[in-house]
Order: sequence, then C-alpha cells, then structure tokens
Amino acid sequence: MSAKFEFELKATDGVARTGVISTPRGEIRTPAFMPVGTAATVKAMMPESVRETGADILLGNTYHLMLRPGAERIDRLGGLHRFMNWERPILTDSGGFQVMSLAGLRKLTEEGVTFKSHIDGSKHELTPERSMEIQRLLGSDIVMCFDECPALPANNEAVAESMRLSMRWAARSKEAFGDRPGHALFGIMQGGVTPELREESAVALREIGFDGYAIGGLAVGEGQEAMFGVLDYAPGFLPENRPRYLMGVGKPDDIVGAVKRGVDMMDCVLPSRSGRTGQVFTRHGVVNIKNARHADDPRPLDEACACPACRNYSRAYLHHVFRAQEMISGMLLTWHNLHYYQELMAGMRRAISDGDFAVWEAEFHQARAEGDIEPV
Repeated sequence: MSAKFEFELKATDGVARTGVISTPRGEIRTPAFMPVGTAATVKAMMPESVRETGADILLGNTYHLMLRPGAERIDRLGGLHRFMNWERPILTDSGGFQVMSLAGLRKLTEEGVTFKSHIDGSKHELTPERSMEIQRLLGSDIVMCFDECPALPANNEAVAESMRLSMRWAARSKEAFGDRPGHALFGIMQGGVTPELREESAVALREIGFDGYAIGGLAVGEGQEAMFGVLDYAPGFLPENRPRYLMGVGKPDDIVGAVKRGVDMMDCVLPSRSGRTGQVFTRHGVVNIKNARHADDPRPLDEACACPACRNYSRAYLHHVFRAQEMISGMLLTWHNLHYYQELMAGMRRAISDGDFAVWEAEFHQARAEGDIEPV
C-alpha cells in the first residue's frame, strides 16, 4: 500500500480510462463505483459483505454524520473507519448537496449555510472551514471541498453566481484542509449545462490545485441527454493525471456512458435503495421482483451472477420474502445489486485494458435490449 495518495493511469480506449488510486488504506481500481454508506452503514449490508461484492471504497455523508452521531463523537471513538468496521478507503462528501435539498430550512451567505436539522429542528452552520474540520474528525481518506449545488433547471445567471461562490469556497476549503499526507482533497466543478461556465469553474479549480476533481451539479433533474451533453466536454477541462469523479450517478447505463466519456469514479444510492424496494438490476435490464409473474419462477435473478441471491435462491423465494416484508429480502436484493454494479465496473476495466470497450459497450446495450426473460 502507498504511504501517500497517488493516481496512476494504466490504459485508455478512446477517452475511457482505467487506472489505480493508491492510498495508505488500499488501492482503488478505476473506473470505481462507491456504494453509499450515508450514516456509517450501507443499508441492509455488513461491511465485509460490501467488500465481497468487489467494492474498494465507500462514501460517507458529512451532513448526516455531523447531525447524528456527531463528528466529535466519531473522532473520540477512533474515527469513521473503526466506528463502522471498514478499514479500506472512505470518501466523504462535503454536505453541500444535502443542505441544498433543505431549501425551506436554510439560509445561504458568503460565509456558508445555516440550516435547521431535519431530525430535531436544531440550528447548525456549515462553512468551508467547518466542513473540512468535520471531515478531518471523521478521518476520511478523500475529502470533498464545500460547494453549493443548485438544482436544475436554473437560469444561467443563477448558475454562474452559484458556481463562482463555490469556487471561492473551494479556495477556502483548500486553505482549511492544510497539509495532510495520505489524505486527498477533491475540488468540485460546477456550471450547470453551460460549457463556458464549466470551463471557467475548471480553470479556477486547476489554479487552486487539488488531488482530484469532481464533476458536480449533474443528476439533479437535467435528464440523461443533458448530462451526457456536459460529459462530452467537461472531463476534458480537468487534468489528465488526476482522478475524475462524477457525483451522484447513477443507473447502469448512466455509469457506462460516463466511463465512455472519461469519468473514473461514481457513487449512487440507487443499487441499495432499489434493492430495498424490490427493483433489481441484471444484465438483461431491470427486474421488479414484486411482480406476480415471479411467484412460481424457479430461476435465479440472473443465471450468470455469482452473488448469494442468485446462487442460492429462486425468483419465487425472493418474490415471497419481498411480499412478506421479510428483512432478508432487502439484504439479498441489495447484495445482488451491489454485486452487479461491481461486475459492471470490472467488465469496463478489462475492456478498456484490452482496447475493446466499444465491443463491450455494444454487448451491454444489446443484453439490456433483449429484456428480462419470461418464465418457461
């Protein structure tokens, strides 16, 4: 394991990339999907089970952890890694996205954001400096600078104003982060769906200088076509020798499209949240296990999948435990979804290394177009 944070680009195919991020807590193979452990847990999963799916890194949430149980408490208990029994790398977001969603409970100024807790109504303040302090107390390996993430659609003037505020906050985040060997600070590009604003943001971030760069402000209501439109140019504004992280994405075809356009890292609650609500992702598309057609189906969810849900249980059983609201349903379906996402990433890493990403992508879309196979 590396004693410091490093990124090595191993291969490219078109603009798709594969590489390795080295940290003191282990390597992260890219393209990488980060399961979301919002409140120091990936819902319905044990940490060792998450690792078995192939995950190299988890995401924790600054906003939720600062409210409950509190960053200072986690620090006293040995840091987030020990607290949640995950000794591999952890990335923490800055809290900006969650605060954005509290539009009726927040007040935004140049200094930062004051807001009321969604839990008990208590008043809190997040500034770039406080966000860096919280993430330091948590002990996260990759820290995100504090930013504002405007919801789309929005007019250019509002997006520009928000982006420039985020760039000022990025500079303050960098200063507050200080010198922390082995830990990394990522800047976050904003600018909506406007190329000129995205480029302006990227220039500002490069001048400040970060260990990695995120593409923020997408998957917030603009739709896939608009998101891909931004990704057609935005990664090219960022340094080639640093990781590129697309925040909050997404569905399997979103992820494949993002990797095709030069993205290295992604996160999303979708595979775990969908597992708890009976939506399953497979090579042949989405399966809704709640549907009655599965009640007598002896087949696995996906005959090519080696996860416990597919290896040991039938669709009929999974349908039954979901309808009966048994806890094992969320556990098995979440495990399957996270396993599928990690297989997706591994497949893309191999394809990029072998120089046949276009062939792999065509097969991915063809299998999904065929659809889920009806019971015989």
